[in-house]
Amino acid sequence: MPKSIGELVELLELEEIEIGLYRARQPDTLMQRAFGGQVLAQALSAAARTVEATRTLHSMHGYFLVPGRTDIPIVYDVEQVRDGRSFSSRRVVARQGGKTIFYLSASYQITEDGFDHQDPTPEDVPAPDDCPRYVDILAGLTGREPAIWQREYGALDVRFAGDSRPGGALSDPRHPARARVWVRVDGRLPDDPRIHQAALAYASDLTLLAAATVPHDVFIGGPQVQAASLDHAMWFLRALRADQWLLYDQISPSASNARGLSTGRLFQDGQLVANVAQEGLIRPAR
Repeated sequence: MPKSIGELVELLELEEIEIGLYRARQPDTLMQRAFGGQVLAQALSAAARTVEATRTLHSMHGYFLVPGRTDIPIVYDVEQVRDGRSFSSRRVVARQGGKTIFYLSASYQITEDGFDHQDPTPEDVPAPDDCPRYVDILAGLTGREPAIWQREYGALDVRFAGDSRPGGALSDPRHPARARVWVRVDGRLPDDPRIHQAALAYASDLTLLAAATVPHDVFIGGPQVQAASLDHAMWFLRALRADQWLLYDQISPSASNARGLSTGRLFQDGQLVANVAQEGLIRPAR
C-alpha cells in the first residue's frame, strides 16, 4: 500500500492503453494481496475518465471476486453503459493475470436543486488529536512495530475514536458492534473532486469490516479470523475533501454464516457527506 500521499496520487494516475482501457501500477508493499480500497479507487479513476466533468459520482457498487495480486498490474475495462440528460452509468471490469478480479457499477449526475435533509453529526466524539493513531492500535494488537503498519498505511491518517467492546466508550446494548474513527489523507490533494472521491473510497475500506468483529474479541489481521471484503457500496451525498478530517461512524447490524455486514456514515464540517455499506467474510480460523 502507498506510504505517502504522493504514492497514492500516482496509484490513481492510470495509463490509457486504448479508449476505455486503463492499466494501473502497484504500490511497494509487503501485503500478499491487493488492498480492496486500492482496487475500488483505481476502478473509480478509470470510470471518471470517461464521464464529462460536469457530472459527479453519486453512487458505486462493487464486488470483489478474486484476491488481487501485488506483483503485476491491474487492467480496468470501462463500459459506457448510458449517458442520459441527467445521469451517466459506467461498468468497470478489473482483470489481472487473465482473471476477472472485481466488478464495479458507478452512476454520475449533473448538479440539481432539490429537497435537503441529513442526520446530525454524532455528539461527544473526542477530537482527532485526542485519539490514538490507528497504526498504534494495530501494533498493540499484533505485537508488530508501528513502523511496519505505517509503511503500509502511511498515506492515511486514521485515529481511533472508540468502539462498543465491554467497557468501551460506545458500549450500547442496541448496537453491540460499533466503532468510530477519524480519517483523512495525510497531505494535500489536488482540488479535483474526483480525486477526493476516489481517495475516500480508498480509505473507506480500511476499517469498516472490523466493526463486525468488535463483539467477538477478534480483530482483522489476527490469527483468529479469516477476513476478506466481498462487496462495497458508497453513496456520495455532498461535496467533500478527503485531505481534511472526516468522522467515520460504523455499525455492524449483523454477523452470521461467516459473514459480517457493516454500514458507515462519513461526516465533515457538520455535514453527512457519504454513506458506505460492506459485507465481508469473517470466518473463524479452523
